Amino acid sequence: MKIGKVSESVLKRSVLKQIKNRREEVLVGAGIGEDCAILSFQEDEVVTLTVDPVTATTFENGVYGIYAAVNDIAATGAEPVGVLVSILLPESTYESELKEMMQEMEKICDSLHIQIIGGHTEVARAVNCPIITITGVGKAGKDTYASTRGAKPGQDIVISKWIGLEGTSIIAHEKEEELREKYPSHLIHAAKECRNLLSVIPEAATAIKSGVRTMHDVTEGGVFGALWELAESSGVGLEIDLQKLPIRQETIEVCEFVDVNPYQMISSGCLLMVTDQGFDLVRALEKNGINAAVIGKITDNNDRVVINEEERRFLEPPKSDDIYKLNGMERKIEK
Repeated sequence: MKIGKVSESVLKRSVLKQIKNRREEVLVGAGIGEDCAILSFQEDEVVTLTVDPVTATTFENGVYGIYAAVNDIAATGAEPVGVLVSILLPESTYESELKEMMQEMEKICDSLHIQIIGGHTEVARAVNCPIITITGVGKAGKDTYASTRGAKPGQDIVISKWIGLEGTSIIAHEKEEELREKYPSHLIHAAKECRNLLSVIPEAATAIKSGVRTMHDVTEGGVFGALWELAESSGVGLEIDLQKLPIRQETIEVCEFVDVNPYQMISSGCLLMVTDQGFDLVRALEKNGINAAVIGKITDNNDRVVINEEERRFLEPPKSDDIYKLNGMERKIEK
């Protein structure tokens, strides 16, 4: 199998078909596009759970993992409460490196007002680089949680902030020396600083207050992958205007440099929201200082289409994230 998330056909055939529903407490379980399980243990509140490994980078991988897990929780309309951190380290790791990892993760948790509530730490011969897996825990009202299911024909699709933020930050950190041979320092700095925009907690909270109940955060597979998963989970089609997808100039530049498609690149930091009143939601988000745009509509067929002026492109199930092209990438520098 290829590097990255397994294909949708493999996931359906060899993973999801093996899982049986047997607990009434499980309101939302494993499924295409469902990043969180939602459990009910009492009358008026639900618990949300998610798990995220970090495989796209070795730079501050715990930080990216925390953002991924917390965003999954926020996309259910829940309040993130804490994370469990599993760390597998190669034998060559120094204790000082482990301490630095924990300090980085604790700093992010403090900024997000969540807590590291447990986990596991081990040195293992089976790994040759640190592997960090984050389990997120959150809580929500039983009548206000969201999922990727429930999108209906005619509804607007809204996206927050910009696509490709996470991948932009990873490229800028991983390829900083090569980038400096072509681009000015301020562009590279701006690309690296995209890491500070990765939380979707504020926009998810605004969306829930605005009545949104269908959301999906954009992670591995990029915005094209997330749109497919959203449509597949709800059993609907969609039409997207490519030119309305918000993208920053630094993302365009670094992606062109490393030959990565920003629309198929890991993109924590932006959130897909489906609502009857897309422009009202955009105004509510912008009132709270969050960039947002209506990018398309849900349709009543199975076609998942991206329109670019006169061109129509049909989306396909998510494949390996383009960020993995960084591994073994040849230097691409214009002399």
